[in-house]
Amino acid sequence: MEQTQTQKGHPKGLWVLFGTEMWERFNFYGMRAILTLFLTNSLLMKEDDVSLIYGGFLGLCYLTPMLGGFISDKYLGNRNCIMLGGIMMAIGQLLLFISANIFSSSLGSATALTWTALVIIIFGNGFFKPNISSMVGSLYPKEEKNKLDSAFTIFYMGINLGALFSQWLCPLIGDVKNEVVGADGVVTMVRDVHAFKWGFLAASIAMILGTVVFYILKNKYVVTPEGKAIGGKPTKTEANDDDEAQEAKFSTKSLIIALISFVVLFFVFRYLLDGKNFVKTIIYPIIYASGLTLAGLIISDTTLTKIERQRIYVIYIVSFFVIFFWAAFEQAGSSLTFIADNQTDRTFLFGWQMPASMVQIFNGLFVVLLAFPFSWFWGKLSNKGREPISPVKQAYGLALIALSYFIIAHNVKDLGNSGLLGIWWLVLLYFIQTCGELCLSPIGLSLVGKLSPKRFASLLYGVFFLSNAAGYALAGTLGAILPATGDKHSKAKELGIDLQGVLDKTVAPSAEQLKLLEDNKISAVNPSFAGFEIHNLFEFFMVFVVLCGVAAVVLFLLSPLLKKLMHGVK
Repeated sequence: MEQTQTQKGHPKGLWVLFGTEMWERFNFYGMRAILTLFLTNSLLMKEDDVSLIYGGFLGLCYLTPMLGGFISDKYLGNRNCIMLGGIMMAIGQLLLFISANIFSSSLGSATALTWTALVIIIFGNGFFKPNISSMVGSLYPKEEKNKLDSAFTIFYMGINLGALFSQWLCPLIGDVKNEVVGADGVVTMVRDVHAFKWGFLAASIAMILGTVVFYILKNKYVVTPEGKAIGGKPTKTEANDDDEAQEAKFSTKSLIIALISFVVLFFVFRYLLDGKNFVKTIIYPIIYASGLTLAGLIISDTTLTKIERQRIYVIYIVSFFVIFFWAAFEQAGSSLTFIADNQTDRTFLFGWQMPASMVQIFNGLFVVLLAFPFSWFWGKLSNKGREPISPVKQAYGLALIALSYFIIAHNVKDLGNSGLLGIWWLVLLYFIQTCGELCLSPIGLSLVGKLSPKRFASLLYGVFFLSNAAGYALAGTLGAILPATGDKHSKAKELGIDLQGVLDKTVAPSAEQLKLLEDNKISAVNPSFAGFEIHNLFEFFMVFVVLCGVAAVVLFLLSPLLKKLMHGVK
């Protein structure tokens, strides 16, 4: 036992998984930091379309863990899926690197290559993500499950350590602006649209490193206290030491019902998400329908006991509320990045202008600084018998993200079309959101590990990540309702168009003016959500305040019932 334990009581395998996940998240978050700016500036896509694409991409990255979890549980095992996923993601990043090299000479080929790269990354992430999370839970024997909250918080710090480094390096080398002196002697900053390739290359190298680290160290450290390998190919045995069935038993009838349910739900969501955008009308309905279908399929398994079934219900209920958290949190890579780029004074220390894509770095920085204090705090409360149950912690997370948007909403209220938001307000937003994230995300991972029947561990992690996928899809929909920011009004003014008058319908634009706005990727109408027109940034941010605030209150009120359904799991 002592050979597999650190001084703090955690297995050495946790640190192997920590390092592997750190490099994988460097790969993912580094690419994510510059992706939307690459799509808008190099591939010349509109911001609202990019927000939908961004949400769809992230959503699919958390949909495919369902497939990865299933293949792992039934055929390949955690280890092989992690290796396969790592290789695929490294290849995908290399394709983005190539795309960012050729777009100026062949925009069509670069765009096609980008779609190919994103698809490969999506499936690679699906093989990687649920399996490495599942292995963290498997490191601990049943009598040590009380360590999981602390273990997943440490593991979560690895995620954000990788995110921190990547969100510094990839924007630094990939999101570059150079001084250009005009004919009138005025100096302006112009983005180097060819620099994005270096960020994608760094992300690919990081993924290769993570895969090699795991391959070299897995057999020595990712083992049980007795030295038995964790995450190998699944066995055919029917029971284990805990008298728990090892193999799911889905009847043919259940599979047919699941397939029919998926098709019906797909068309229901496609009708509800009426529109012309492929991502919104095809990808988003697939994500939403898949989550509900998988949830129903698992519950149909005939081997589930009453207690197992009720614990799974807790996972489902919590997963539903997680959707609203990620819908608000994942504005970081789309709407918040566009605001940072277009209507924020990014003057940081000593007059340095921080790249817009680098502003996201504060989330990773704060997680690294706060992960251990949060882990210590939960442990301290647990020792005193005062630790809140996981759903209550997650309600706190939702409340904190609502608070962050409430603060930022009131600071953009009087900006108008030319005022700039101070960067320190975005820093404060990321600090509060990070505190909310630490109350919700690692705690949710831990909760799934505690409540899942072993035969469903990876698959239920897939379900949990599907709630993330649904949240990201909703994030894309919400990001697309971002109203015109200051740069759009400035550009319209250069074109001789009163954009505010057009949006307020006090000025009737000519056909020529409408064409000019369209050519410059500027919408002539205000966006709307749930029947409400969004006129300004204040109203935009208040959407998140309402969604997350209501979700926090409802989840908190449900917590006594959830505690009962958890049957003693804390």
